[in-house]
Amino acid sequence: MAVPSKWQQYIETWQSSGLSQQDFCAQQQINFRTFTARLSEYRKQPVATSAALIPIHIESTSDDVIVFKHTQGHQLELPGSITAVWVAELLRCLA
Repeated sequence: MAVPSKWQQYIETWQSSGLSQQDFCAQQQINFRTFTARLSEYRKQPVATSAALIPIHIESTSDDVIVFKHTQGHQLELPGSITAVWVAELLRCLA
């Protein structure tokens, strides 16, 4: 069973919120039991096997750090001394 897009949005927002499921549901004024049922359905969905582009913003800070920032707020900080080959290998492993 496919999870309705409204619930997928709730789940993805919760995942990036840092809140517990119960706190998130209270904040969003949604039923906790319904949320956990939809989350269970969401987790049972098949994982996409094809590669997808992920929108990120790359910036370099004054601390010689490279920061990959996702549009939903996730970020990965790497030392500025890493090589492009290392980053390519990391991305290959994550695919």
